Amino acid sequence: MSKPSIRCTVENRQRVRRAARALQETVPPVLVETTPPVRSEHDAWTLDVVLRGTEGVPPEVLRELALAELTLQPMPSQNEHQHVVATA
Repeated sequence: MSKPSIRCTVENRQRVRRAARALQETVPPVLVETTPPVRSEHDAWTLDVVLRGTEGVPPEVLRELALAELTLQPMPSQNEHQHVVATA
């Protein structure tokens, strides 16, 4: 597999960071974190969001991920927290 171009990497980073900012304003997250490909288990720019008191992923979260053209990664919920992971 070839490495993505620098431009592609920068665009992906910007998309993930924009989504992170939008989610912080849209839903009350417990945690919002962005991870670069070299540190991500998904080998891509990754957005991790932990939400409190939700069953499943709320529509407004899915909307922001879709607008940023991120791919939702399957994650199990943990107690009263919902863990959302998306990659660019």
